[in-house]
Amino acid sequence: MTTPAAQAKSTPETHLQRTLNSVLNDVATDSALAAIYHQENGPLIEHASRGFTPRDTQSILRTLLTQTASTLVSTGQDPDGGRTIRLRLITPGAKSLLGIPLRHLNRVYGYLVIGRKEGAAFAKKEKALLEQASDGITKALDREGLFNTNVVMSRPYVAQEPVPPPQTGVEMFAAMTTHFSPELQGKIEAVLIEANQFVAYDRAWACYYDPLAGNVEVLGIAGDTKGDQKDAKKDLKPGQRLTLDSSAAGWAVRHRKPRVDHDLASTQGRFLDHKHLFKDRFLSSLVVPFFVRGQVGGTFTLGSKEPQRYQATDARTLEPIILKLADLLQTPVPRTPSPTPVTEAGAPIPQPLVAVSSEPIIRKQERQAAIGEFSAFLATEIREPLASIRAQLEEVTGEGILDFDPQTRVENAMRDLIRIEAILNEILDFAKPLELNRHLCRIPEILESALVVVGTDLEATRIHVTKDYANVIAPVRGDEAKLQQAFLSIFKNAGEAMTPGGHLHIQVSHHRAGRGFEVQILIKNDGSPIPAEIVDKVFEPFFTTKRSGIGLGLPTVKKIVEEHGGSIAIGSSPGEGTTVTIRLPGVSRGPAFRHRGRNRRPHRRPN
Repeated sequence: MTTPAAQAKSTPETHLQRTLNSVLNDVATDSALAAIYHQENGPLIEHASRGFTPRDTQSILRTLLTQTASTLVSTGQDPDGGRTIRLRLITPGAKSLLGIPLRHLNRVYGYLVIGRKEGAAFAKKEKALLEQASDGITKALDREGLFNTNVVMSRPYVAQEPVPPPQTGVEMFAAMTTHFSPELQGKIEAVLIEANQFVAYDRAWACYYDPLAGNVEVLGIAGDTKGDQKDAKKDLKPGQRLTLDSSAAGWAVRHRKPRVDHDLASTQGRFLDHKHLFKDRFLSSLVVPFFVRGQVGGTFTLGSKEPQRYQATDARTLEPIILKLADLLQTPVPRTPSPTPVTEAGAPIPQPLVAVSSEPIIRKQERQAAIGEFSAFLATEIREPLASIRAQLEEVTGEGILDFDPQTRVENAMRDLIRIEAILNEILDFAKPLELNRHLCRIPEILESALVVVGTDLEATRIHVTKDYANVIAPVRGDEAKLQQAFLSIFKNAGEAMTPGGHLHIQVSHHRAGRGFEVQILIKNDGSPIPAEIVDKVFEPFFTTKRSGIGLGLPTVKKIVEEHGGSIAIGSSPGEGTTVTIRLPGVSRGPAFRHRGRNRRPHRRPN
């Protein structure tokens, strides 16, 4: 079964991982690991580590989740060690392990664990440094806006990216396409009620599998749905989405086979849908995936308060019901037309006519539609089989029942699958519309933070960096994380084009544009120029001249810049290198940013 930790490793580095890694780099120890709870009271996921092997990490996480570890956290603390706990575990990479719970607002959201190869006890000074590191992690996550203090349903307490402000009305529904509707809910619930004639249940619900979003959406619930009235707001509801890793429905999707559970107490901490059943004293459950046009279309879940109620053979008995659910999902959901604005008297407001060039718009729509269809194909034809293969391999390797050589081969296969899945996720992320968390930000600060991330690579290749920032620069209303991602991609391409000892120049200027201002960023490198015949193709999706890569780096940069209302261009010529020019609209009425140190000496990294 795919573990949350493995899932986190298979995707590109998140804002959470970058933040944790930056803190761990300052911890002076042989090995360090930072793990965050996936959900409140849910499984621990390793998001940043060094010095530990994957097997070490799994052993540490299992130990932290045991009753012994939780008892140590609450009552068995060392009076001289403050909040730290000694883990009674020896791994190949470390003989001594020391951990500390990470807390925010009196809530434990994860653990920080350090290890060293010596077996001696940790000194009091080392324990104090560990406490400082844990406080530093909490402050860094809080500073980056990664804490979500309003935990709702399956939303994690610590987010992968900064938590966006609450959305309302059209904004919320535009961000994610939902397949739930009152009409579909009524039809689904009618089929669920009929299912009670085939296999008895106390509660049943059906989910739709969204391959692009990578989650399942509850479409309808039947049976005993009252539950505990005190926690009625936390009950499973139609329209709610469950991730594949944190739900039994997601397990059935990944494995493409039914799942029977007779001990919900052991799985309710890992699966959110089992947590709802366990809360209402259910004792057994059955999850059956159903297929639409040969692919997983969704899941059908039965819950019973009777022990040992279900068997795997019950899935065959439910085939008539499953076929009806599949037929319902094959019927296209009618789209609600946008309402026409009207005056207070009820008369429609005439809409202004806008002269546009229809041909470019049509071509852009056709291109987006083609990318959407290709992404849907990848999600159903590649991601589903990959997830199933990987889940089966992890079950085998987790048990450790293979000999050394076969074990090594299986682990190598898993690494290849993780690499393929990362490429696939990059393609699917490119196809999704961007969700920007906009606020006033300063471009020089974003550039500096991006340079810090690539600083080690620049020093290793002796790249000289010079900067020329204008004295006054208008702020930009944008998403810092997305803009940093764009600059990192440009810096990475520049580093690959330059030879050791090359020169990277960054210039930021402030110009008037119409009635407002714009911020211009020039990033110039003296590396090999881009051939003239392919300069116009560098922004096309899937175009690349590298042996490795899928050609989505610069197209993603262009997408981010244009979503911010800006423009990007590339100029390249022999002897001059390559210059990337980005223009972003500034906020004319916002507080101007006065950069300190105008006309200062250019910053150069040491040779």
